[in-house]
Amino acid sequence: MDFNMKKLASDAGVFFTRAVQFTEEKFGQAEKTELDAHFENLMARADCTKNWTEKILRQTEVLLQPNPSARVEEFLYEKLDRKVPSRVTNGELLAQYMIEAANDFGPNSPYGKTLIKVGETERRLGGVERDFIHSASINFLSPLRNFLEGDWRTISKERRILQNRRLDLDACKARLKKAKAAEAKAALWSDEVEKAEHELRMAQTEFDRQAEVTRLLLEGISSTHVNHLRCLHEFAEAQATYYAQCYQYMLDLQKQLGRLPGTFVGNSESTSPPPATASPTTIATGAATGPAVPIIPVVPTVIGAPNSAPAVEALNPSDVKPPASGTRKARVLYDYEASDSTELSLLSDEMITVYSLPGMDPDWLIGERGNQKGKVPVTYLELLS
Repeated sequence: MDFNMKKLASDAGVFFTRAVQFTEEKFGQAEKTELDAHFENLMARADCTKNWTEKILRQTEVLLQPNPSARVEEFLYEKLDRKVPSRVTNGELLAQYMIEAANDFGPNSPYGKTLIKVGETERRLGGVERDFIHSASINFLSPLRNFLEGDWRTISKERRILQNRRLDLDACKARLKKAKAAEAKAALWSDEVEKAEHELRMAQTEFDRQAEVTRLLLEGISSTHVNHLRCLHEFAEAQATYYAQCYQYMLDLQKQLGRLPGTFVGNSESTSPPPATASPTTIATGAATGPAVPIIPVVPTVIGAPNSAPAVEALNPSDVKPPASGTRKARVLYDYEASDSTELSLLSDEMITVYSLPGMDPDWLIGERGNQKGKVPVTYLELLS
């Protein structure tokens, strides 16, 4: 009992001494031992790593799970060391509604058939979204979270110990300085000087030992960066694969809808960016450096509609004569690869002459470049006055 009381009293005394030293330093009334510039740089780099890792982690969590309630639920399951229950993705829920609606409207009607096709694609998109979230959580979020909850906590603990050792060291320096000042006045204080010098040597040893431990931990931040770099590459690869799969599923859907009679679909074969520019295979295998997944411009076309205008496919550009008036200049917005001999391939930012002919689909124009001529999609052009 007496031992415990003495220990508590000793701890309270040390805490009080550190508090006095810290307060006097803040008011400029006491000297402070400064760490070397390299050590300060290591601490600043560690703080920067911690701050940005927290921000990247939180925003990635928002990206993967926009619902804040679901994020809280997942956090609680993780803290309780329990498996997070499987959750239906938004795409899968939409697919369920579409298929149920198709059954009510009639699965053999044009609308019902289209709902089923789109619903099946949405289900596939929901599945690849689930795979992407799972992959990103394991390969990217977990390493970042492990750093913050493991390595960073250890670093913070050792830095607090180092701060206490420095306060003890500076308090010993102050006591020695006072003892020497008193010794100059009376020789009776010589024992106090010797005691203060001994305490200073002990404090210096403890400080140096703790500074070395903390330095080694701070230098380990470089290894953390290397690990996070690898995880970042895996995250980018998983995201590229996810978007490539989504892109391919949507292309397949457009082709399927194009084969359904009397349905309103997008002309994917003529208006989607050329596969040679950014194919899904290229995107999936070139995660970090490959081109971005292209956006599919959708040009509406009514297939099989009665009394429709003459199909542009029947137009032979070699037989087309430009009108006497009504031609315009246009700037090409995106690269476009002609799907057949009646179309004109385009390069981004080039200037061409365009005009329309009676009976043409309003989503197409005739384009001329020198002695080359062919159909071009309006959505790829900026018409100039």
